Amino acid sequence: MTALICGSIAYDNIMVFHDRFKNHILPDKVHVLSVSFLVPEMRKEFGGCAGNIAYNLKLLGGDPLPMATVGKDFPRYGAWMDECDINRRHVSIIDSEFTAQAFITTDLDANQITAFHPGAMNMSHLNDVTETEGITIGMVSPDGREGMIQHASQFADAGIPFIFDPSQGLPMFDGDDLRRFIDQATWLAVNDYEWELIRDRTGLSESETQEMLSALIITRGAKGSEIHTGGKCIEIPAAKPAETADPTGCGDAYRAGLLYGLMNELDWETTGRVASLMGAIKIECHGTQNHRFQWSDFEARFEESFGRSI
Repeated sequence: MTALICGSIAYDNIMVFHDRFKNHILPDKVHVLSVSFLVPEMRKEFGGCAGNIAYNLKLLGGDPLPMATVGKDFPRYGAWMDECDINRRHVSIIDSEFTAQAFITTDLDANQITAFHPGAMNMSHLNDVTETEGITIGMVSPDGREGMIQHASQFADAGIPFIFDPSQGLPMFDGDDLRRFIDQATWLAVNDYEWELIRDRTGLSESETQEMLSALIITRGAKGSEIHTGGKCIEIPAAKPAETADPTGCGDAYRAGLLYGLMNELDWETTGRVASLMGAIKIECHGTQNHRFQWSDFEARFEESFGRSI
């Protein structure tokens, strides 16, 4: 089975602030906010939702096919994808633009402030889901606005089940947009904050949303996650990381776990735990695509974390 992952491919410029944002932001002065954070650590990493999800799904032994638009500075990233054996035949280069760039600053409480330059990502609508072959499952993750709308419609029209993962793309859509996405999608994956925003904008309740989907997946960080399906809520415990090095990309790793479970027809209890463990493995490592493991090690850690085998 092949997963077509529509979304961003980006370079992540990751910086660490050796203090806490809350110590330098005055709540009564946010309307005249002017702050500067000294960040002695900085790394340039391979990132973007489609790139991260594809990388993690490949680690699990899945067959990812990212679809994205990138810029003239893509060759370094392309060489990395080739090294990881990730097919990039649906990654289109826009010579007049830069590849999307994220500038992420993390504090000692793992809070993040991010600035994002979309660059070539805004041209994602130039890619067409209908021009692919052999796709059994899809994902619409943060990308250019028109691209996300187009790709969701194309998946729905082609009868290809897909996960809608709005994530950082939520600010681009109003309630009508989000209701249409939910109606078209098979599954919705969000964190708890994003879920509250969707409820506010759409006016849909949890039960109403669930009725429109095969499953609603809500992640809650260290509190685990919930999978709402078939009129019930399945509680998924969080896998405990050995250390918390960098939270960037944990959500993408979790979503790769969801894709893996769906592609292999695992039950939701197992799928959610695979996703949870992927998030824990990622958070132990700096950057979004620097963690690695062998499948035998993943199986052993799964059993250690959850007291059961995959």
